[in-house]
Amino acid sequence: MKTHSSAAYTHLVEANLSTKDLKAVVALSQTKSFGQAALLVHLSQSALSALIARVETQIGARLFERTTRAVELTDAGHVFVAHAQELLRDTQRALQAISDTVHLKTGSVTVAALPSLAASFIPKIFAEFSQCHPEVRLALLDTLSGPAFDLVRDGKVDFALTAADPKQEDLAYEQLTEDQFLLICPDGHPLCDHRGPISIESTLDYPHISMSGSASVRQYIDADLLAKGLHFSPVFEVDHIATIGALVREGLGISALPETATSLLQTERLTKLPLSAPGIRRPLGIVKRRHSPQSSAAKELEALIRTNLYRLSSLLK
Repeated sequence: MKTHSSAAYTHLVEANLSTKDLKAVVALSQTKSFGQAALLVHLSQSALSALIARVETQIGARLFERTTRAVELTDAGHVFVAHAQELLRDTQRALQAISDTVHLKTGSVTVAALPSLAASFIPKIFAEFSQCHPEVRLALLDTLSGPAFDLVRDGKVDFALTAADPKQEDLAYEQLTEDQFLLICPDGHPLCDHRGPISIESTLDYPHISMSGSASVRQYIDADLLAKGLHFSPVFEVDHIATIGALVREGLGISALPETATSLLQTERLTKLPLSAPGIRRPLGIVKRRHSPQSSAAKELEALIRTNLYRLSSLLK
């Protein structure tokens, strides 16, 4: 058999009250007047009276003692109003947090990018974004394409800028631009006297310096030469663009690099030469999870990257 208190508790748990209901009860508790409270919540007095009666019925307890002179809270009413005010504050805080997120007053975006992009193109975009949305936290992970796919898949980054299409069902890839390879030689190298573009295969008699096989830079060179029946065997394989530049500068070899990468080199004592058509082109694109919603901040940053591609294009000319 249910007691009166347990029945009231059941009514309270099962009550389906709206924010409007809570505001009406709080307004009446503060004004102690149906007329004034009705004005505050934009209801007629009769509508407010009906609303209060419905709330009391739903929770199974009287909230107000009504007399001809005043409206006073009952003990249950005091408890209810205290919790109602807290619920209204929580609701307002939640709405404000959502508004801040939508309007980019808060939030975070994490991007994975190829090292050459992370050191050239992306910082300018981040700086522009941060000027407009200083409260949004940005994070950048410079990594090769393979690890970048895993970061996207695991939800550790919002999206990645890579050179390769993962061709995997759970990931979506969209090419945004291309990166043209150039030949980098030390000043005074015999190839510097060559007139016009140079084919990559005609340079193989000279020692080459390249990145390791896991890097997209190396993979596109390997694929181009393999299609011509040639094998690429660099004398140095390193992991950092700056190291390649230093080795070339000291006359230890030449190197074929994407133009975004060459923009990071110290140009003194180095000569950049074009490769003959069609050359070697590295596609650059964005990788995201399929059917996964993006935050407002991530969408805004992605849009900024797209609309500012002329900056990257200027690097590639």
